[in-house]
Amino acid sequence: MQIQPLHGNFGARITDVTLSGVMNANTLASLRRAIDDYSLLCFPDQDMNDEKQLGFTHLLGEPEAEHVRFGSTGEISYFGTVGNVKDDGNLQDGVNARYQSGNQLWHSDSSFRETPSFVSILHAYEVPPTGGETEFVSMRSGYRRLSRDQKQHIASLHVIHDYVFSRSTVAPVNPNHAASLPPVMHPLVRVNPENGLKNFYIGSHARSVVGMSGTQSRELLDMLLEHTTEPEQILRHSWEPGQTVIWDNRCLLHRGTGYDASRWRRRMRQTRVVGEEKGVIHQMPA
Repeated sequence: MQIQPLHGNFGARITDVTLSGVMNANTLASLRRAIDDYSLLCFPDQDMNDEKQLGFTHLLGEPEAEHVRFGSTGEISYFGTVGNVKDDGNLQDGVNARYQSGNQLWHSDSSFRETPSFVSILHAYEVPPTGGETEFVSMRSGYRRLSRDQKQHIASLHVIHDYVFSRSTVAPVNPNHAASLPPVMHPLVRVNPENGLKNFYIGSHARSVVGMSGTQSRELLDMLLEHTTEPEQILRHSWEPGQTVIWDNRCLLHRGTGYDASRWRRRMRQTRVVGEEKGVIHQMPA
């Protein structure tokens, strides 16, 4: 397995590995360590399909049910399609495209769930020749660059994450979907259980800080986001067909960038793995 770092703070390009539901135990252990160390892994030239992707997802943990379909209809599916191409190959309508524009906000996948995502796994089948990049930043690096006083200030704080809060400004949220995702509370500072590295945990789903006024909450959360997403801290990933990218939602934020959906096709398939750090999740205060 060959590892080539992509950014000073995080990210690596991995070659000489084939992702599927059957992998050597040592290779799988090395991939897990690479996730902890690099947070984002890019695998070029993968001969992927849904069966292989779901099998590989199972190797990393419990697949996470796609929340939009489950919340709206009760149907369990472990795949989400990113882009403007439906499962039948036709282009999506404008409403779905508008809904997906919420992905252009900095966020961590499923931070609005009681047990957020561990990793997301995204494979590219069709990508536009221009536009549609995905940007990533490290909340671990952001935490490391805080002053000692700032770290002490946020050490014991908790944040309410709310899907409806973040997405209703982009497009209406189905009432059944909204009811399935009540607000949850997470510690502002999280710790990687394998290497002990800390990061704060924010993003567009982060609504407010427990015990602070609305104004104080926004000032703190906006300051942390601006601090984290300084231009030099951003890894901008340009997609190619056949790439599979894995990123650690525990410590990375990401966002999509725009492309001409009326001109270009974009089809990517995503699975996620349920988080393992259930001990750090807290119930909403009374």
